[in-house]
Amino acid sequence: MPITADSIAQMAQDYTTAWNSKSAEAVASFYAEDGEIVINRGEPWSGRARVTDMAAGFFADVPDLTLVCDEIRCSGNHAVYVWTFTGHDATSGNPLDIRGWEEWDLDEDLKVKASRGWFDADDYTRQAGGG
Repeated sequence: MPITADSIAQMAQDYTTAWNSKSAEAVASFYAEDGEIVINRGEPWSGRARVTDMAAGFFADVPDLTLVCDEIRCSGNHAVYVWTFTGHDATSGNPLDIRGWEEWDLDEDLKVKASRGWFDADDYTRQAGGG
C-alpha cells in the first residue's frame, strides 16, 4: 500500500478502532515485528509482543477506555496521531479525560517502526486520584 495522506488517515482510523476493541493484540498488529513505542521518554516497549504488553497495561488501568483520534498529520512516512481517551481508573473508579499524541515513523507496509507517545502523566495521576 502506498504511503499517502489518505492511507495514513485510514490507518489512524483503524488504529483507533483497534484500541476501542479492547484487544491488546489488535493494537500491536499496527506495529512492525520489531517496532517499538516509548511513552514520555520512558523505557521502550520493543517488539510486537512488548507493544501488546503496553496496550494490555492500559486496558488493565482503564478497563472502559475509549479512544478518539482528534487529528492526524503526516509528511512522507512520518505522522502525528493526536488522541483523547476517556474512561475510569481501575483502582479509584474516578473518571479520566486524557489528551496526548504519538509521533510515528512508518515502514512501507504502514506499520509503526517507532512511536514516541506523549501525555501529561501528572494530570493523569491527579484525575485518577480524584483531583
